[in-house]
Amino acid sequence: MGTIRLTAAQAMVRYLSVQMTEVDGETLPLFAGCWAIFGHGNVSGMGEALHGIRDSFPTYRAHNEQAMAHAAIAYAKAMRRRRMMACTTSIGPGATNMVTACALAHVNRLPVLLVPGDVFASRRPDPVLQQVESFGDGTVSASDCFRPVSRYFDRIARPEQLMPALERALAVLTDPAECGPVTLSFCQDVQAEAHDYPARFFEPRLRRVRRPPPDTAELEEAAAALRAAKRPVIVAGGGVLYASAERDLAGFAQRRGIPVVETQAGKSSLPDHHPNAMGAVGVTGTGASNALAAEADLLLAVGTRLADFTTGSAALVGDPASRIVMLNVQAFDAGKFGALPLVADARIGLAALDGALGDHAAPRAWTERMHAEKERWDGTAAAYTAPGNAERPSDAQVIGAVQRAGRPSDVVVCAAGGLPGELHKLWKSGDALGYHLEYGYSCMGYEIAGGLGVKMALPDREVIVMVGDGSYLMLNSEIATSVMLGLKLTIVLLDNGGYGCINRLQAECGGAPFNNLLADSRHVALPAIDFVAHARALGAGARKVASLAELEAAVEEARGAPTTQVILIDTDAGPSTDAGGFWWDVAVPEVSARPEVATAREGYDRRRAHQRAVN
Repeated sequence: MGTIRLTAAQAMVRYLSVQMTEVDGETLPLFAGCWAIFGHGNVSGMGEALHGIRDSFPTYRAHNEQAMAHAAIAYAKAMRRRRMMACTTSIGPGATNMVTACALAHVNRLPVLLVPGDVFASRRPDPVLQQVESFGDGTVSASDCFRPVSRYFDRIARPEQLMPALERALAVLTDPAECGPVTLSFCQDVQAEAHDYPARFFEPRLRRVRRPPPDTAELEEAAAALRAAKRPVIVAGGGVLYASAERDLAGFAQRRGIPVVETQAGKSSLPDHHPNAMGAVGVTGTGASNALAAEADLLLAVGTRLADFTTGSAALVGDPASRIVMLNVQAFDAGKFGALPLVADARIGLAALDGALGDHAAPRAWTERMHAEKERWDGTAAAYTAPGNAERPSDAQVIGAVQRAGRPSDVVVCAAGGLPGELHKLWKSGDALGYHLEYGYSCMGYEIAGGLGVKMALPDREVIVMVGDGSYLMLNSEIATSVMLGLKLTIVLLDNGGYGCINRLQAECGGAPFNNLLADSRHVALPAIDFVAHARALGAGARKVASLAELEAAVEEARGAPTTQVILIDTDAGPSTDAGGFWWDVAVPEVSARPEVATAREGYDRRRAHQRAVN
């Protein structure tokens, strides 16, 4: 058996560069490259290794470690988890800056390989610059922060440890059930140490998507439950898109006459014009979806973990007599809410259910009810997104303007604040993957970096990032990266003067306006932020519009621009779409001097009584 003498860092990147995947029948590298911000913990070892294969394994430079990991995660999501990226940093703050992104990937079940530098395995120069020392444990470093938010964590303290660590890492990254972030904390002296690695370790390997079929007994039980249901509803989650099962879902739903409601991750599983597409469900759901879900006697949940926003904090599905069938590739999720589990790939599972159901369809009255609810909601939504006469438009009206200037192939990207709720209800999805929301972790600052990752994955589609002033101020640096890489984004920036979403939530809980809008925060003077000048300083084109008509024109004009464009519009922090939606369990104080809080608590206690007991 031949060997190749390489440093551990060289061995890592060579191994990653020969892992392959299959996308639409085409064999491609599994890793699209590596994001890197270099420091003393990785510039010598990983830096030299990445330089050596820079033509076949691209390295991308970012401006913020959290942001570059967001971009990598968004890339993987837009690629349906078929392709992914790695991220490397120094030790210390460079490493811990990625912890938030790692948690985001963990919650959303998305693959990313994080390679933070670590302290010296030899410990000869301890403590080194940026080293975090534990007084009671000499094995701890800052990279241990990644342990609870990684699907798999390992520390490379000897060069030969790299081989089993990488094999285990790739097994997790490419497994549809275990998928999530992997952290390989790489001791900086070990990165530079040489070892004789087996040549076969670097042979190309094709990693196909595993599509597990359902258990026969589980399939029979699920099919029997569906046949017995009089008011079934399908809940489409992100697993539908990751399994490329949207066409299977569309056909299944239409043949069976079953309405389909969508989670944040599952939105765009069906195009808005599909007759069975009821749109968003739950806290930020449409009137159609929530009316049907509340009356359903069976929910077929496909590729979703049924988080609180989907279930209305377990109150929307509160009737213990209603049944839930959980079709999910991960058994951990399939058993939630006392559901009948159907552990399988979404596409294979739907096909198996379809075959088991024969010519069965939902009662005609339920299907007709579905069509009536959809028509009613479409009229309601149109009223909220139509232009108005107010001095400052609502978020809904801005969404309407962007939608009118859009095309079915566009991808809208967002993450946190009030916009995700409005988009979930009101955005009319065209093509699959056209709705890219990070709402599992609801991470402010994801939007622009995430848009960058989406554009890398889908370069032929127009990527429209919608972001509030709060998130923009948290993390905007990758505007410069998008310009540098020639990856044009259209960024619609809504300025409502602070954290408008949480300000509304504060009021709903009986609280006084406090510390959310800039005007309600402790200040000597309110900042006069020139967002247009700031975006231009980062290299983007930028303009401020004074009306919805100007916004529509600006979005259309940005479509033909060669570089990233930022379009600023002032909005009203007050209104949100009060139609549709459902209760969300946000604990209200039992005791307060404010009568508004006492009133809110009474309402809170009433709603809690409707929560489903089994979880």
